[in-house]
Amino acid sequence: MAAGDGKNGGPAAIAVKPGADSEKAPVSRKVTVRAQGGSLSSVEVSSPGPGKLSGTWSKDKPVWTSSTPLAPGATYTMNATGKASNSSPLTENASFTTEAAKNTFVGTYNPDKGAKVGVAMPVSITFNKPIHNKAAVEKKLKVSASPAVEGAWSWMKDRDGKDRIDHRPKEFWKSGTKVTLRMDLAGVDAGDGVYGTQQRVVNFTIGDAVTSTVDVVKKTMTVAKNGRTLRTLKVSTGKKDFETWNGTMVVLSKVPSIRMNSATVAIFGPEAYDMESVKWDVQLTPSGTYAHSAPWNEGKFGRINASHGCIGMSTADAKWFFDQVHLGNPVTVVNPVDTVATNNGYGDWNVDWETWKKGSALN
Repeated sequence: MAAGDGKNGGPAAIAVKPGADSEKAPVSRKVTVRAQGGSLSSVEVSSPGPGKLSGTWSKDKPVWTSSTPLAPGATYTMNATGKASNSSPLTENASFTTEAAKNTFVGTYNPDKGAKVGVAMPVSITFNKPIHNKAAVEKKLKVSASPAVEGAWSWMKDRDGKDRIDHRPKEFWKSGTKVTLRMDLAGVDAGDGVYGTQQRVVNFTIGDAVTSTVDVVKKTMTVAKNGRTLRTLKVSTGKKDFETWNGTMVVLSKVPSIRMNSATVAIFGPEAYDMESVKWDVQLTPSGTYAHSAPWNEGKFGRINASHGCIGMSTADAKWFFDQVHLGNPVTVVNPVDTVATNNGYGDWNVDWETWKKGSALN
């Protein structure tokens, strides 16, 4: 904005290069803010992902020059104030965008925008490239909740070896909580010249507290909603050498019918099976743990554990359970055998809180 006269008789103004009318700026370029016919009081140049630029001042502050590198694929805004030589105020706002990076990363996040999920649903982001500078990436990920709740990020390797970070509260979410994930990753350097591109705001809501507890000794599954027991179902869990995972698993998906082929979970020989249409399937782990209808085990529910690791029940009970649960609902199995791995679906809740917090790159 021009104000008063400059030293050479022209209007005083603040000029910034590169400007909005420029082509996308190379990251090697410095940002220059100049008070023509005056001096600068304040300059701020920032982008939501990379953050603020540092800079240096010339003598008497007519010029500010950036001293930190620009990030690729980022939009920067500049806000400057100053005074003309006749003491009239100067202000200027501008923006520019940098050239895109040649090597970029993105994160696949869950849950989706607008989803209603269960009380055990973490925020989970899996990246398509290795994240070497985990602290830089984590700084640009924020989860807020209303009502507010203590929560923390923790890094892990997903089952396919990709870098993944999950955020969970200390305890299950409360029903009705509104949660927001903010990803300000555009221009963030993940290391080895790999830069982020994403700017996302993802809002989701926590639904009813539907919790299920499986007792492998009693061979029952008790389902509660908002603290009130709905039903206790007779089930059959994993037999010897195929025991159902211990610990809390989280509903990943539901399908009314699925083919179950033991070859997909590396079960061959005498224990092999291939069933074309298994009904009312609630997926609990990517490794193949489901709660589902198992009519071939009729007569064993509540009496004998006879599955290959899934939670089987009658067709009527399976349909009822299928209708009760949704993405993010917890299913906790009380079993003396191995606990489900943290990265096998959302096994986050099997890590104690102090250990979970140590998984942050910002400690």
